[in-house]
Amino acid sequence: MMSSAIEALYVFDQYNEPILEHVYRSRPAPARVILPLYLTYPLPRPALVYLPNINPPTVLFSVTHNNLLFLSPVSTEIEPLFVLEFLHRVIDVLEEFLGAPLLASKIEGAYDVVAQLLGEMCDAGSVSNTEPNALKDDVEVSGWMGKLLGGVGLPGSSPALLPSGGLKQQSSLNPTSNGPAIPWRRANVRHTSNELYVDIVESLSVTLAPSGRPLAAFANGSIAFTSKISGVPDLLLTLSASGGKLGMEKAIDLPVFHPCVRLARWKERPGELSFVPPDGKFMLAGYEVNLMPSNLDLKSWSNTNLQLPVSIEVSKSLGSTGAEFEVRLILSSNLPGASSSAPASRPNLGTLGSGRSTPIFGGSASGPALRDVVVTIPIPKAVRNITDLRASRGEAYFTAADSVVEWRVPTKDAAAAGSATLRCTIVGPVSEDDEDGGNGFSFDPANGDYNEKEETYQTSALDQAKAVPVKEQKEHRNQRKIQQNAPIMPSSASVSFSVKGWLASGIKVDGLIVDTRKSRGLGEGVKPYKGVKYLTVSKKGVETRC
Repeated sequence: MMSSAIEALYVFDQYNEPILEHVYRSRPAPARVILPLYLTYPLPRPALVYLPNINPPTVLFSVTHNNLLFLSPVSTEIEPLFVLEFLHRVIDVLEEFLGAPLLASKIEGAYDVVAQLLGEMCDAGSVSNTEPNALKDDVEVSGWMGKLLGGVGLPGSSPALLPSGGLKQQSSLNPTSNGPAIPWRRANVRHTSNELYVDIVESLSVTLAPSGRPLAAFANGSIAFTSKISGVPDLLLTLSASGGKLGMEKAIDLPVFHPCVRLARWKERPGELSFVPPDGKFMLAGYEVNLMPSNLDLKSWSNTNLQLPVSIEVSKSLGSTGAEFEVRLILSSNLPGASSSAPASRPNLGTLGSGRSTPIFGGSASGPALRDVVVTIPIPKAVRNITDLRASRGEAYFTAADSVVEWRVPTKDAAAAGSATLRCTIVGPVSEDDEDGGNGFSFDPANGDYNEKEETYQTSALDQAKAVPVKEQKEHRNQRKIQQNAPIMPSSASVSFSVKGWLASGIKVDGLIVDTRKSRGLGEGVKPYKGVKYLTVSKKGVETRC
């Protein structure tokens, strides 16, 4: 039977010095024993390693964040994702309280706050409260941090410093505390400016065959929500895709939601998210979209059907000796559903216009723009150098240490639709044709001297008649070089880019409504400002095989 208990948490700085050791239960191996065993594994180290040489045998879970190493040893059978999720929750909570980026100096300067957080999040090994908003009500923050958090309505004083009557009298003075407790939202939230923001980010993962036919095409999306609104709002976020309700069901695969989302509403009406949000920024939902249709015709489908803003084609073994390759970058400004006249902001909208993927309020007035275009070409280790890099747009360079060619296209050049090319020449390993024996001299390793070949300078007329014509010799030599260069040609190329104001999946926000009947403590006549932003990114996500 699997347990669900966290035994300990160890945190190390960038120099592998321990800065935090927190034991929850049992007697796990100490940090000074765990770390050397973990470091014996080569980079990149896996998130889960087995350490059989300590007593008891231990499974070690690890997460690296901002040069900080988080380790959690477990000596019993446990669900791996449970421990890894706990480590990520610890990082998120520490960043919420100590500020991002999370640094070793921040943890060392707020040990009292960190100890309270770890105690509230996990009690005797049992994970209990990992919601930042709920922890803000339970954890006492003193000093300058308490003053800062207290200025925005967070508890920053000790119960001993409260007015006479203690917590009972204090809670009785707050009308909103009489309602049902919401674990993910702290009580008595107050904001001078009421704002709601939706940020939808999709990351592309596309693999294309040498013919250009897609082998796999996915978009992994995340919906980040920022709530800065007083009281306890009840919100309804409506998403849509091409094809209406049926299209929405087919578009989103494997959705995951924050606990605040009412799942029954989503199952009944796909695309509608009804929820009471936590205060501040949080991840509302995540999803995956298969960009290839289910009834796929492999013969007729190509990369043009994906309608991506960027695609690449690779031609190799070019030139007389097959030592050159060319990468063709195709830039498109015809994004499906993109509007060239999207307003910069539209607060207080209930429903929005149609379109497959339209930038809504928060989009650019000039429409979606292609940015940060970088083509990455892995080069085999046998290649000695890349010479004569000729790019029609942008700049390209070869990094020998990483064996990679990077071609960067500036935003101003990427904005112009059309194609751009990069042509490179490969210098492979030394071959027989490059040896000294072919130039009339031979090297004698016995005495370390060069010996001159007399027949190079004097041949008989009969030998000249029997000699193969020079042209045929050159063609034969070139064919041999083409065969030698073929294995060291690049086998793939990937492109990175970002597009603001457009989503590859076609998902869009139709409306964001505050239900005043179900909401509490909003105040009369409050109309929050609403904003939506779209972003599609590819971090080497569009790859072409060649």
